[in-house]
Amino acid sequence: MIPTLTWTPEGVRFIDQTKLPLEESYVLATTYEQVADVIVTMVVRGAPAIGVSAAYGIALGVLRTSYSSVEDFAPEFDKICARLAGTRPTAVNLFWAIDRMKKLFWLLAGSGSTLDEIKQRLLAEAHAMYIEDIEACKAMGAHGAELLPDEGGVLTHCNAGALATCGYGTALGVIRAAVERGKNIHVYADETRPFLQGARLTAWELMADGIPTTVICDNMAASLMRAGKINAVVVGADRIAANGDTANKIGTYNVAILAKEHGIPFYVAAPWSTIDLATATGEAIPIEERPHVEVTHHAGKQLTPNGVGICNPAFDVTPARYIAAIITERGVLKAPYSESLREMELVAR
Repeated sequence: MIPTLTWTPEGVRFIDQTKLPLEESYVLATTYEQVADVIVTMVVRGAPAIGVSAAYGIALGVLRTSYSSVEDFAPEFDKICARLAGTRPTAVNLFWAIDRMKKLFWLLAGSGSTLDEIKQRLLAEAHAMYIEDIEACKAMGAHGAELLPDEGGVLTHCNAGALATCGYGTALGVIRAAVERGKNIHVYADETRPFLQGARLTAWELMADGIPTTVICDNMAASLMRAGKINAVVVGADRIAANGDTANKIGTYNVAILAKEHGIPFYVAAPWSTIDLATATGEAIPIEERPHVEVTHHAGKQLTPNGVGICNPAFDVTPARYIAAIITERGVLKAPYSESLREMELVAR
């Protein structure tokens, strides 16, 4: 699988996900401002990938500074972190990564480290996040593979694959691991309007892996479930509240309701960095509103009448009662999630 993002001596190299699947091109971000733009414009997307991208953006900002002392640089460091934190509000991995870099910076600054020493330590921390993300994806894949049927159809929504992470994927990591274990899985990928992450990205990834895949329009899921073609649903997440309510790409809530009605297990796969124990329920998760042009236009062509009202929330929240299990690198959690999430956090500590 082609890496979603790669650190180079010149900066961070991203595969341009806005051009896939028809064009494989790359964007090189050489400043933290460019990394922020790459996140906002969805050249890179997916909660885990956004988090690591922000970490590398901070590292770039520190490495490129003209200041020579920690004291002089500190206000600029806060500016760098604030710029990256303002890119996308829903994915908690973004803030988790920024907070991790901030804590390390102030720890080193307080211990008397030089700015040159801090530069190297922050870059090393971003590298560590990159490696940890791939390891987490493979671990949750191993845990989640056991939940999928030995054969049958698995529905997924949006793209929670290698392109949404640093490699392997969350929901698609579970599917990959199941296939690697010999399970006969056929994936049904919701197209995921309006940005078409399922049709463009999930299908591209799975076809490259030789995993049988069928793209369906978002409004076809109920019909396929009723026909018995869907045996499980697995999706990713951008933020999971302390009670298990889960924010994911808009349309996920629809799928969860349909799965419940048809007696189909609905699984969420996400790294622990996506879990936000400080947010009590899904009601408190901020939902990003994307530009109207994503709905009004496709491939540069206008589809809607001039002046019509547009609603374009990027995410919705699936209540915990619809979720059969939450799959993380630490293991599989079952309801009540307010208890299982808290217990697993205590064990990890």
